[in-house]
Amino acid sequence: MISNIIEVPLAVGESLTIPRNRIGSGDKRLCIVTGTHGDELEGQYVAWKLASILHQNADHLHGIVDIYPAMNPLGICTMSRGMPLVDLDMNRLFPGNPNGNMSEYITSRIVEDIAGADCCIDIHASNIFLREIPQVRINVNTADTLVPLAKYLNMDFVWVHAAATVLESTLAHSLNSLNTPTLVVEMGIGMRTTTEYGDRLVVGILALMAHLGMWDLPVSPVSPPIVSSDGSVSFINAPCAGMFFPTSHHTSYVEAGQQIGVVADPLTGETCAVLKSPVTGLLFTLREYPVVYEGSLIARILGGS
Repeated sequence: MISNIIEVPLAVGESLTIPRNRIGSGDKRLCIVTGTHGDELEGQYVAWKLASILHQNADHLHGIVDIYPAMNPLGICTMSRGMPLVDLDMNRLFPGNPNGNMSEYITSRIVEDIAGADCCIDIHASNIFLREIPQVRINVNTADTLVPLAKYLNMDFVWVHAAATVLESTLAHSLNSLNTPTLVVEMGIGMRTTTEYGDRLVVGILALMAHLGMWDLPVSPVSPPIVSSDGSVSFINAPCAGMFFPTSHHTSYVEAGQQIGVVADPLTGETCAVLKSPVTGLLFTLREYPVVYEGSLIARILGGS
């Protein structure tokens, strides 16, 4: 059943609505959230595929799956990362305030609607600058609860972040603080869809549903992820401005000292910097947008893999 969890009046007789597709019935509930950032579209494909499978096999669903495909509908419509009317990042406004301004009210209603679910999967893509392999990101403080669930999602690895790097204003942090287990999935690139990644996550969601007792059809085997910590991840940043041209492929394994790419100056023909991997490991983040400035993130490498 499709309904609007929020409807806020706008100018010129229009309204901002956030839809929810509720499929099934029962005591258990899984929430699938995407579209919090308007330029992240990977989750749209997952929402479509999952809803289609569940509708076609409704007799095998034992519980409720709530799908929220567009938490930031105006951002999606305008290809804006944030909320266009207030120019704010929605994922920096949680848990919101029911008596606050429009953006605070919206985020508070989202938390209220999801809270109490058995599990929530918050799907993100990268931005337009970086490409990410399928991964789950987890706060170290919730790792004991969430890592066992994340292993069902068919992702390449689970990145356990130190508590100091976790933003308390995110939807995931707010829900986990309310004892609603919430997994953050990051994959692909902004403003695009990577159907291969989406298909993998759908398989993982069905596997998690089977684990939760919500799905009784046979599920495909899932690949066990690498579970890593912040200490396992190395960063490469641009030491100068210019154009970044990669010489290593995303998702490849690289050796310590192997060239990842160069930063070049198209005006002079000079190579400003040759960028090399500091460790041997998996190149799981790679710069997609070529224009860089000093300090721009170029790559992340999961060492010891």
